This record gives sequence, C-alpha cells and structure tokens, in this order.
Amino acid sequence: MSNLLSSRVPYSAIVDRPGFTLPDNGRVLVWIIVNVEHWSIERAMPRTVLSPPMGQPLLPDLPNWAWHEYGMRVGFWRLFDALNKRSITPTMATNGIVCETYPRIVEAALTKNWEIMGHGYVQGPMHKVEDQQKAIDQTLSTIRKFTGKTPVGWESPGLTEDDKTLDCLSAAGVEYVADWVLDDQPVWIQANPRPVLSVPYTVEMNDIPMMILQQNRADEMYVRGVDQFDRLWAEGESIPRVMAISVHPYVTGAPHRIKYFEKLLDYIQSKPGVLIQTGESISNLYRSQIKM
Repeated sequence: MSNLLSSRVPYSAIVDRPGFTLPDNGRVLVWIIVNVEHWSIERAMPRTVLSPPMGQPLLPDLPNWAWHEYGMRVGFWRLFDALNKRSITPTMATNGIVCETYPRIVEAALTKNWEIMGHGYVQGPMHKVEDQQKAIDQTLSTIRKFTGKTPVGWESPGLTEDDKTLDCLSAAGVEYVADWVLDDQPVWIQANPRPVLSVPYTVEMNDIPMMILQQNRADEMYVRGVDQFDRLWAEGESIPRVMAISVHPYVTGAPHRIKYFEKLLDYIQSKPGVLIQTGESISNLYRSQIKM
C-alpha cells in the first residue's frame, strides 16, 4: 500500500507536460459531481451530524439516517432544479443499489442526460469489501440494467482504494476514476489489464470536508469556489485546468446552503473560456490528445 502512488502514478510536474488544449480557446474544464447514496438505517451511518446521547452509539440511528433521507426526498430536487435552470449537465456518482431503492432520482437524472458514475454498490469503503471485483461488477451491471448504459467512470465511497481496486476497475471496463485528488489535469494511472485515467476530483471543493468536517458557514461554498476558480482560470490561459465541485443532497441541498451553490454556478458561467462538462467528456477529450 505504501508504494501505491509511486508505482502507479510516476511524478509529473504540470509545467513539463505535453500540451493539452481545450476547444474554443477554453481555459478551465468544470465538472459538477452530485453524490447520491444509499444509507441503511440498520447499519452504522457513513457520516453523522448528531452525536449519540451520552456518547453511546445506537442502532437504528434514526436522526442521522433521517438527515440523509431528507437529502433524497428534498435536497436532491433543489440541486436538480439549480443545475437544470442553468442548462448544466452534471455527473451523478451513485451506489448501484440506488437504482432499486430510489429509482425516482435516477429516472429524473436520465431525463436530463446526466452522466451516471459508479460509486460502489452500497455506501461503504472499498478496502472493507470482501470481494471487490464482484461488488464493482454488480454496481456496473445494476446501473446498466436500469439506465441502458454501463458507466465508464468510478468514484469509490470515501475515495477509498487498496492495491487491488484499480485492477478490478480496469478489468470491469472502467475508463476513468475520481479518487486520486493529486492534480489539476487528468493523469494516467497504471493498472491491469489497461491504464485508467484519473479525472481531477476534489477534497477542497467538496461539501463533506467543507461543511461537515470543517464546519464552515454556508457561504464558504461560494467564497472558496470563487477563489479557486479565479486562480485556475488565470493559470488556464497558459496551461488548461480542471475544477471539480462535489456536492451531496443532504448537505448542499439544505435550504440555507443551496443559494451559495447557485451563486457559484452563476459566477462560473459568467466567465469566458469555461467549459462545463461531465467526467466522461473530460476523460474523452484528454485521452484523444494524450496517450499513456
């Protein structure tokens, strides 16, 4: 595990690479990731907003499960409206089981041609999965059965991988992953039987660290987003960049946060040289120019 990065992704300075160009004199590729997950009330919650009384864990964990369930019932639809009103097609990272437990959400995404990206079968870390290949295949086949298309992208729950994960993803036909938050451009990752492309994801413009772990004010999404975008946009004049914005229905879909997400989208769309695309589109653009 200690050699994972050095063995699969040789060091590459962004200033030393072959030219990667964007269409229409573009400077920045932006992709929006909407994370849609299944949390089971019978299990420990993947995230919590309310600590248990007296510090004693309790199952079922009703308040934290309901916090997430609010996102599926209400918060998702705020994100859905915000993106649709701006004609933005995002990537939806979803657990395979969501196709069975929340089909209404997947159906809505399909009506607007959202990209569907694999996000594990159930919400849980990949290194704790007994048979990763089986879980990955089950995720992709379940999504394919529901949507008619096999996902080409993958985001592991919690961005978790071990030494086997990439090879399992490659064997399943996954073309790009969003786990490796190590660059502002796509980079190739060595895997068997074929390389996998890393499309830049984020732990900085991600509402879980930003709001739940760091406990920032709701306007941090806008303030931080503008600052990050402005720098990438300036640097993109000479070297194109990719900016990811990752949101969850139960976090950014909350009433007090949604307007800052909307303000950030409006700001980004007001600038020239910005291309808002799906992860699949970014992957295809890069691989058409830069080979492993």
